[in-house]
Amino acid sequence: MAIRLDLARRVSDEELLLLAERNPGYQFERSAKGELVVSPTGGESGRRSVAVAGQLWVWNRRTGLGVAFGSSTGFDLPDGSCLSPDASWVSRGRWEELSPDERKGFAPLCPDAVFEVRSPSNTPAELRAKMRAYLANGARLAVLIDPESRTVEVWRPGREPERYEDPESVALDPELPGFILELEPVFDG
Repeated sequence: MAIRLDLARRVSDEELLLLAERNPGYQFERSAKGELVVSPTGGESGRRSVAVAGQLWVWNRRTGLGVAFGSSTGFDLPDGSCLSPDASWVSRGRWEELSPDERKGFAPLCPDAVFEVRSPSNTPAELRAKMRAYLANGARLAVLIDPESRTVEVWRPGREPERYEDPESVALDPELPGFILELEPVFDG
């Protein structure tokens, strides 16, 4: 179960980095309200996340269209939150606009595409709220994968989410041209 701490003051980026370094196996995020959210990362959750991030990385390496990230990457979003999607992607032009120092810390932008894989510490409602937050902060694509119910929800700005039940794969055009997310390695491993 994720822990939400409403602290007396907002946790800084430096403090988030320090918490993550000192507590391996936990993911630390900051909500737009300033709450500290701590989630454990179990083996099965980590395996599923890397199955998604690996596919995204291979696609990006082939296309060269941007930069792919894993679950340990935090992004400072415009609303003041600092979130770490299970996998994410930023277009090359947006990434190259950042200074070298901005690239070293939590990147001060919302990824173009984000992926969240539900783990036992997340509820579907919490993750759907995250999908809305990503879109409100500028994401063009947000993908919610629920291995337990074997569903995939694809969120895009200004549209109702598309829901797929027990899919073998889901194409994510036009935001990620030619990228087809294969679900067997995520659902079954």
